[in-house]
Amino acid sequence: VQLQASGGGLVQAGGSLRLSCAASGRTFSRYTVGWFRQAQAKEREFVAAITRSIGRTYYADSVKGRFTISRDNAKNTVYLQMSSLKPEDTAVYYCEANEAIIQSSIRNVGEYDYWGQGTLVTVSS
Repeated sequence: VQLQASGGGLVQAGGSLRLSCAASGRTFSRYTVGWFRQAQAKEREFVAAITRSIGRTYYADSVKGRFTISRDNAKNTVYLQMSSLKPEDTAVYYCEANEAIIQSSIRNVGEYDYWGQGTLVTVSS
C-alpha cells in the first residue's frame, strides 16, 4: 500500500488543521493506520491510531481531547483532526499502516510496515 499525507501548514496556537492520509494499492480497510510525528532534533513519537476492523482509536496522552482520528474506507483515507494546537505540536507528521499489527504494538515506533512522506505542521505562538 502507498500512503500520502497532506494537509499540513502554518497555524497559530489555538487553531486547527486536518491532516489526510490517502492510500492506494490495496484494500485500505484491512490496515490499521497510525499517525506519528517527529519534531526537529527529536525522536519520532506516536500520535494516534485507528484499527482496521471496528475502528478502535488510540491517542497519545499529549493529544488526547484535542486530536481526533477517523477513517473513510470508501475514500481510502484516514484523517487527523487537530484542534487547540500548541507550539509543541510542531513537527512533521507521518501516517503509517500495518495489516496485522497487534494491539500491544499499536503505539510503537517502527512496528508499521508502510509509510509515506510526511506533512509539516508548524504552530506559531
